[in-house]
Amino acid sequence: MTVNEIMAELQTMGSESVKKILLKHGVKEPFFGVKVAQLKTIQKKIKRDYQLAKDLFATGNADAMYLAGLIADDEKMTKADLQLWAKEAVSNNISEYTVPWVAAGSSSGFELAVDWINFEEEHIAATGWATLANLVSLKPDNELNTEILLLLLTRVEQTIHSSVNRVRSTMNSFIISTGIYVASLNKEAIAVAHKIGVVKVEQNGTACKVASAADYIRKATEKHISIVKKKTVKC
Repeated sequence: MTVNEIMAELQTMGSESVKKILLKHGVKEPFFGVKVAQLKTIQKKIKRDYQLAKDLFATGNADAMYLAGLIADDEKMTKADLQLWAKEAVSNNISEYTVPWVAAGSSSGFELAVDWINFEEEHIAATGWATLANLVSLKPDNELNTEILLLLLTRVEQTIHSSVNRVRSTMNSFIISTGIYVASLNKEAIAVAHKIGVVKVEQNGTACKVASAADYIRKATEKHISIVKKKTVKC
């Protein structure tokens, strides 16, 4: 399929009611309002395509950008590719899901994430924390730099409540993922979660709620004696 063919198909799939919901969740124009389930029907036809993913992302259409993440060949993505994607990911679903998924599956995801969290731009910093949350759920513990992760947990403890809105949200997700998926840092993550307490995130009038990191980690670890790493974070 070509970019033009896909864009035409996305337009036919678009829904004004879905679009209204996505706008409240921080998705920004232009986009058609396509459900993720519908995007996955296209993903199944394409599977993985490095260049097509880049071309779809370059359209700036949030539906196409989300699809780009689903079909991206993560291992082929260069630092330059990912830097560009992080910069252009102004919609919440792209900055906190699409780009982190692909970055986490690349060879330079950790390095970039640690850089992105220092950016002043809210969406880029949020991308960095979301990438870290995905990485710890994917990578075997022996491939993770637990010393740096521990320092990052301390950073979250000290700065989460003074950070901007979407960064607070993704920092909270990082604590949860680290506590669940990195066995050696479970106790440290739980301790940080207890110290920060309730994290307030403005949800723009939606019914979304911020999970209590301490409760989430506790419930997850109670259900699973041995936590298995994820095979994919894309959904």
